[in-house]
Amino acid sequence: MDADSLEARARVHAALGDPGRLAIVDRLLLGDASPGDLGRELGLPTNLLAHHVKLLQEAGIVERHRSEGDRRRTYLHLIPGSLASLTPLLAVPAPRIVFVCTHNSARSQLAAALWRRASTVPVTSAGTHPAPHVHTRAISIARRHGLDLGKAATRHIDQTLRPDDLVVTVCDTAHEELTEVERLHWSVPDPVRTGTDDDFERAYADLAARVHRLAPAVHPPQE
Repeated sequence: MDADSLEARARVHAALGDPGRLAIVDRLLLGDASPGDLGRELGLPTNLLAHHVKLLQEAGIVERHRSEGDRRRTYLHLIPGSLASLTPLLAVPAPRIVFVCTHNSARSQLAAALWRRASTVPVTSAGTHPAPHVHTRAISIARRHGLDLGKAATRHIDQTLRPDDLVVTVCDTAHEELTEVERLHWSVPDPVRTGTDDDFERAYADLAARVHRLAPAVHPPQE
């Protein structure tokens, strides 16, 4: 058995052997969060949160990156594949899920298409400042992975959102704009900024992994 692999696995297990760090991972399984928001949600003082995050980063579980909206902010998120065997412990009742980004032209459309394949919970998408149409590369990337965005249309969140929707922002700018809306956040880099196939593929893979993690936790409310 490979010694380096054993040591890496041991670091992950050691990092998760603290209630505070496990609570951080449980929270980040469902969506990204800024350190300030995470500390407030979990009731952790700044110095203790920083200590926990440092150990999780060293174990290769968590990483942070700067917001594409407000450059003063950073978001923490799980490194894809670092906890392949760990599934969300929370149950999230929701009659419908709404994926939101700024233009509703790429990330939110791909997330909604992925969700339809992963869950029976109804889904739609919207934008805070919707573009006239879905991005052509989003349509082609979706087709490459067996998803159909050919008839997808963009729409404004104000014309879409219902009071009991579960909102997931997949765009830093939209997340920072929707301060009055309760939501989960996925800090997915915008592939439209470069427009390359590689960046669209990376965004697709990121969204697919996140949908895979969230879908088992979301279920329709009990009658």
